[in-house]
Amino acid sequence: MRIRRLAAEERLTTSFPLQAYAFEASPMADSRTEEFREYLPYNAGNRTLVVEEDGLTTAAASAIPMRQNLRGRVLPMAGVAGVATHPLARRRGHVRTLLTRLLDEQREEEHALTALYPFRASFYERFGYVGLPRRRTAVFSPADLAPLLRAELPGDVGWERIGAGWATWRGYTERQLRERHGFAVFPEFRAVSLRDRDDRWLLTAVRDGVPVGAVTYRIDDHGGELIADDLLADDPYARASLLRFFAHHVDQVDRIRVELPADELPELWLTDLAVHVEARVSRPGSPAPMARLLSLDALAGLPAGTGRVRVELVGDRWLAGAHLLDGATGRLELLPGESGASGSVPTATLTAAGLSALAYGVLDPVEVAIRGLGEVPPDAATELRQIFPRALPYLFADF
Repeated sequence: MRIRRLAAEERLTTSFPLQAYAFEASPMADSRTEEFREYLPYNAGNRTLVVEEDGLTTAAASAIPMRQNLRGRVLPMAGVAGVATHPLARRRGHVRTLLTRLLDEQREEEHALTALYPFRASFYERFGYVGLPRRRTAVFSPADLAPLLRAELPGDVGWERIGAGWATWRGYTERQLRERHGFAVFPEFRAVSLRDRDDRWLLTAVRDGVPVGAVTYRIDDHGGELIADDLLADDPYARASLLRFFAHHVDQVDRIRVELPADELPELWLTDLAVHVEARVSRPGSPAPMARLLSLDALAGLPAGTGRVRVELVGDRWLAGAHLLDGATGRLELLPGESGASGSVPTATLTAAGLSALAYGVLDPVEVAIRGLGEVPPDAATELRQIFPRALPYLFADF
């Protein structure tokens, strides 16, 4: 057995067929080979590792060089994708070996964060990953949006195909990246696939010439569904402007289906809006995303409350040792663990998943302990709660 990094063209006959078997209908049609070739440029900057045995590719995994907002700081993030194993080589530790090597290399290249959609969450939890909120799907009738047709809303809307409007879309998502916790974007070589496919409409809410909301969508058929991707809006005015545009489709589609961040409450948008909201998590078809810190450098300088606590990190290849976390200045400082060795500073023992859960804001310190991701005494929980207030990350990028 050997592990090696693929050259770009090699993906056509190695990792792509393996991933197609794992994640698509099978056996695949012969025409898929040509589709693979067209898809190849959008993988140009990925790092793809494979396991080979006797000349046969038995496992593959890729890392996409992305960026993610962690509590206001935009950091390099490795998006792990395409993790697949040959059906005759499964449960032999290949994925564990590949993932260890892949994350070693990403950390060496200064990726401070990593995220993925898991095939099994418990497997990746052992690698230090913790679950993030899955975005919601809201389904409702365009007729129920009628009150918005009479609303006084500032600004205008723009409407064009995504191929023509891609620069506007990219610019708006880049701004969301800078402003929204958890938000992540693909590198340009991957992101342009949306422009090149040109199979969506782009709707933007604009005020004073500046986009303040955006959503891409398509319509599956007359009398069918208007299917919107992530609805992004700076404020309720922008969101209402986008929804008012959808209201004009009342005689064209039966339903509107839209993806939403976990903090959106569509049941409160309008008085008589009959809406079905769902965040479906299932294995293997519909997992929630997961993420983890890959380097403690991700924490230095984060906005923080005024807590002070010593943490001992255990059971992880990449995060280890004792560290003092100090938020006295409003920005998190990481000091040597000996600085907090006195009895006056509370101490918590955390796994990488436990620390990642606190940094991303998805678990309270008590929940970290309940989940078995650390030992957090009450005094340490108080300090950690101040340093890492609960937050709701919105990953956005769909691998």
